[in-house]
Amino acid sequence: MRTGNRELALLLPATLLTTLGFALLYTRGAQELSPASLVYGGIFLGLFGIVHLARRLLVPMADPYLLPVTAVLSTIGILMIYRLNPSRALDQALWLIVGLAVFVLILGCFRRHFSLLSDYKYLIGLLGIGLLLATIVFGREINGAKLWIYVGSRGIQPPEFAKLMLVVFFAAYLADVRELLTVSTSRFLGMAIPPVRYLSPLLLVWALSLALMIFMKDLGTSLLFFGALLALLYVATGRLLYVVAGVVLFAGGACVLYQIFPHVQLRVDIWLDPWVDPSGRGYQILQSLFALAAGGVFGRGLGDGYLLTTQGQPLIPAVETDFIFSAIGEELGLVGGVAVILLYVIFLYRAIHVAISARDDFSRLLAAGLGAIFGLQAFLILGGVTKLIPLTGITLPFVSYGGSSIVANFGLLALLLLASEQGARERAAERVPVVVGGGDG
Repeated sequence: MRTGNRELALLLPATLLTTLGFALLYTRGAQELSPASLVYGGIFLGLFGIVHLARRLLVPMADPYLLPVTAVLSTIGILMIYRLNPSRALDQALWLIVGLAVFVLILGCFRRHFSLLSDYKYLIGLLGIGLLLATIVFGREINGAKLWIYVGSRGIQPPEFAKLMLVVFFAAYLADVRELLTVSTSRFLGMAIPPVRYLSPLLLVWALSLALMIFMKDLGTSLLFFGALLALLYVATGRLLYVVAGVVLFAGGACVLYQIFPHVQLRVDIWLDPWVDPSGRGYQILQSLFALAAGGVFGRGLGDGYLLTTQGQPLIPAVETDFIFSAIGEELGLVGGVAVILLYVIFLYRAIHVAISARDDFSRLLAAGLGAIFGLQAFLILGGVTKLIPLTGITLPFVSYGGSSIVANFGLLALLLLASEQGARERAAERVPVVVGGGDG
């Protein structure tokens, strides 16, 4: 089956899931939905059908599995948000359309000018840092984290877009200095290290990560930035030293901040023992664990969980954003939760495949960095709601409610497909025989 047809065939399950999901919510009366919800599957197919055609036209050789995976994740997210809060589901659907438009726009702008991302790496990096600084200066603190900038009644999260810009910058920078980082010119504590000036990005992002933890009061964003950089350093050099040194640096800084800042202590203390204050600070994580346990293996059924109070208020605070996986676990059970996790694993696997298949350093590092930041974000929120790690309060990609998140993630998908297309074109060029000569003699 051709690449484009394979992608189209894989989009059909997402359409079927949308249709059956809304039909099930309507028939079970979980919300006051109209029968018009039954046509949502057709609308969904139309949207992703248009995007599929744009993808086939703009990047015909790109990976055919990434877009269908994101379509299924987006479907699950809208279904769960609709079940919890129909008005928010409408907002999410509108942001989904914006995200798909951004996706097509990025493909259209860079499909023939992919190298511009590498050529203007410093400008892109400065824009990313500028967004973070703007959030620190002008941001509004909500639920303990300073991540939002409001324009009128609408709020955006600039760090969602800054992470993509910084991944592009570091991928391009490391592609330029990769060989220099593998050459050791001095020793520190018995370890061979490269020239210090080439290690400056590591030290800069380490300082930036700690600054984000201090000024934004957000552990998740700082972990995302630093984790993505460590993954890029390892892919670029193959030296485990950078990973070990980075983990030690971040852990040391985090320990110091734990002693200084109460909000860091609060996150860790709740993780260690939420039962100290079960009706206060530990309430959210405990309700999450109860919901996951109540779902059992097969779940209570879509629309049949105890996610809302009798007044229609969410039983778990921020359930549409930070804790949407808990809602999935209760209503779809262990089977549904594992299915969602496997979708993220497939996405990460395809990103790694794109990186391995790339022929140039920038495409390889960009795909690896995007895959790392996507996978790490999913792990951080899934680990948080299951009490595996301290809760970080970031969104579950393509599933959680949030306009900035879904638009940024479709931007990530577009960049990943551009890297895939670039690699496929270079591999195709290698297979074309070169004819030398051809004169009459």
